[in-house]
Amino acid sequence: MTYIVTRLCRDCIDTACVAVCPVSCFYTYEGDDKATFPNQLYIHPEECVDCNACEPACPWEAIFPEDEVPDVFADDIDLNYKMADHEDDFEVQEEVDHEQPDPAEVVANKAKWGFE
Repeated sequence: MTYIVTRLCRDCIDTACVAVCPVSCFYTYEGDDKATFPNQLYIHPEECVDCNACEPACPWEAIFPEDEVPDVFADDIDLNYKMADHEDDFEVQEEVDHEQPDPAEVVANKAKWGFE
């Protein structure tokens, strides 16, 4: 099992999860197929050690254990696994300081993706 970054991360990309990951398994897409791989973080499924450090660190609440991904984000499981087939187009994400979202922003982002 791995952890899955869901679309709740799209265009938010806070790297608090990166800061706590002991194996640096978070990646960003640097290729040209932005329709397939949107602007978000991805967890490499073969590198994740299931330590659970990332899930509580994510201020957008975008990360779930694979077997607990809400149905509305089921497609995001395949997307995270698909990144492993395109490794050459991904780079390890470095930690970057970001302003943390406030609770209202987190709720609005969830509503935008149909998760309430």
